[in-house]
Amino acid sequence: MLTVPFSWQWALIGFILFRVFAIVEPYPICWLDKKVQGGLGIMIDDIVVGIFAAMVVQFLIYYYG
Repeated sequence: MLTVPFSWQWALIGFILFRVFAIVEPYPICWLDKKVQGGLGIMIDDIVVGIFAAMVVQFLIYYYG
């Protein structure tokens, strides 16, 4: 979110995307969740979810922002 122009709309979109990706867990996220055990697995899961959400927000900003 550091590269996103700050507004409450982009913050809300980023938060919603983060939660959706965390719940749905697309391919690399579900694989990491199953293969990496312990606290590192939880942290890496959230980091990859954040990267996915950031990519989608950047895409939305490029086309609609």
